[in-house]
Amino acid sequence: MMGWIDQNEFLIGSTLTVFLLAISIQIPLRLGVISFASIGYYAIGGYGTAILMTQYDVSTWTSVVVASVAAAAVAMLLGLIISRLNGLYLAMATVSFSLLLSAVAVNGGSVTGGAVGLFGIIGDITIWHTAGIAVVIIILVSFTERGKLSRRIDATREDSQLASAMGINVTAYRRLSFPVSGLIGGLAGGLAVNLKTAINPESVNFTLVVLALTIIIIGGQASWIGALAGSLFFVWLPEILVFVGEWEEVVYGTLVVFAAVLVPGGVVGVFNDWRHRRSVARERPKVALLEAAAGESDAELTQSRSGKDG
Repeated sequence: MMGWIDQNEFLIGSTLTVFLLAISIQIPLRLGVISFASIGYYAIGGYGTAILMTQYDVSTWTSVVVASVAAAAVAMLLGLIISRLNGLYLAMATVSFSLLLSAVAVNGGSVTGGAVGLFGIIGDITIWHTAGIAVVIIILVSFTERGKLSRRIDATREDSQLASAMGINVTAYRRLSFPVSGLIGGLAGGLAVNLKTAINPESVNFTLVVLALTIIIIGGQASWIGALAGSLFFVWLPEILVFVGEWEEVVYGTLVVFAAVLVPGGVVGVFNDWRHRRSVARERPKVALLEAAAGESDAELTQSRSGKDG
């Protein structure tokens, strides 16, 4: 087992950091906020960590924490600025924000390393540290997927006006999603930089937006399980498709299209549908027995009344 982990350390690390990025994207989506600003938060976390470590000789964990908090602060400010936007306009504003940060990375000169980026970022973070952080995030997110808080989040996403009428502060929930998303997105970037030991503009450009869409389509947006499934698909499938050579991108794109058409709810949607059908199948015999018992009771009551009338 350890040998397999050592051989696939890079892929495992990529899966974990992509998963954290996916969670960062998923949090506002669960509240009905179509935001792709997480790519920008990822860039802030990654470049912030790299700059602090290489240019200011700040320790690894301090750099990651500072960069993540900075990403959360920027996210909070962004949420206040674009709070009046909805739907497609909000999505385009957040994509523009992320692309703007990518342009800053390219034109940042010696601070960001320009088009070449920053290299030699050697820190103390391992895939085990990253896995531990991912588990903590999973535990925290899972608390929002059940109980009263989950119902509030679902109501905010499905019908914001009805949620407001029920006393849910929709605006507060949606604004809070920005700094939380920013903190996790920045953390993903900071951890990724340490695992890859480098960062450049190509790693924070529009391809990450495509990655976000892929994860949402494949995994689904309702649960952390969907984020994990989408991350596994994105990171590991290209490795599996290496044998097709130059047709790799064609096969990969075809699979994504089929997933979007045939499984619109993602992996989580398929699982929930299967669980619902199984539950209905289990309850069906009980319902049939109750209906039969009710029918017998009605027949006995009718006979009893007929006897009295006679």
